[in-house]
Amino acid sequence: MGKLTTHVLDTANGRPGSGIEIDLQKIVDNSTTHIGQFTTNQDGRCDRPLLEGESLLAGDYLLVFHMGDYFTRLGAQLPQPKFLDKVWIRFGIADPNQHYHVPLVATPWSYATYRGS
Repeated sequence: MGKLTTHVLDTANGRPGSGIEIDLQKIVDNSTTHIGQFTTNQDGRCDRPLLEGESLLAGDYLLVFHMGDYFTRLGAQLPQPKFLDKVWIRFGIADPNQHYHVPLVATPWSYATYRGS
């Protein structure tokens, strides 16, 4: 059974990104449909898969990580407007029977992602 998971690593502070709001959207014909909103736990992960089983379909998706709010909450000195506020990761699911793990590694000034396992 396939599933979609994520986690956030705060490399500016050397710890998991906890309490980060994440929006998940499905993209069809360049229009988005909101699927759900999630919050990372103390380990920087969500308590359950974002999608799993029959709800995980092939297609394009968008994860929106509310990183500006997170770094502001930690007391980071950020300019206005923030250099990075919401980080958008658009990705595709080709085989919904596989596990897709989309991590985010971030600072207030940079981010990276990859397909994890």
